[in-house]
Parts: sequence; structure tokens; C-alpha cells
Amino acid sequence: MTTPRALISCRDLTRIYRMGDQEVRALDGVSLDIHEGDFVAIMGPSGSGKSSLMNLIGALDRPTSGEMWINGRALSEMNRDELADLRNETLGFVFQQFNLLARQDAFQNVRLPLRYAR
Repeated sequence: MTTPRALISCRDLTRIYRMGDQEVRALDGVSLDIHEGDFVAIMGPSGSGKSSLMNLIGALDRPTSGEMWINGRALSEMNRDELADLRNETLGFVFQQFNLLARQDAFQNVRLPLRYAR
């Protein structure tokens, strides 16, 4: 019996941020596979790299090193437009804050992302 290909696959992800002269290693060698039907919770204390990992999985940021695949496609080989299409057509986000535009009503806030969809 073969294992199905992972929908999301990450290998040896490292994400380093620079703060002045210091390096902050938010992720250090993270590897994981998420298959269809999996339920995944990213949990940990503040500063443990949860948001950094989610930004990488969501194709909002690029790792300092390591590889990522979504539906078998290597994110490192995708250009900005292809990443935007991936976010638009494949990925969904649930944010802790509402991230609404204060000058817009609820309908306008919901409608805005639809303008970017094809």
C-alpha cells in the first residue's frame, strides 16, 4: 500500500529574521507533511514560530532555507504571479484579528478580495 502524496510538504524549513545586528531564528529545521483529511493545529507559546510557519505555508513569505511543496508543486520554483494564483485558488486563511478596513462597511470588506479573484 502506498502513502498518498501530501497536500502540504515542508522539509528542513529555517526562517531567520534580522533585528539590527542579531539574528532571530524563528524556525530551525521544521519538516512536516499534511495529507487530505488531516486535522492540524499549530500550537506553542508566544515566539515559538507559529506565525512564521503559517506565513510560509500560506505562501506569504519565503524560507531562509528548506523546501516546500503544495499539491506537489515546489514553492521555490514559483514566481510572484504563480504564488498569488496559488493563494487565490488553493489556500484559505483564518486570521485571529478581523483585518477589516475601517472605512469600508461589512459588504465592501467581503467584496474586496473578490475583485482580485479571476
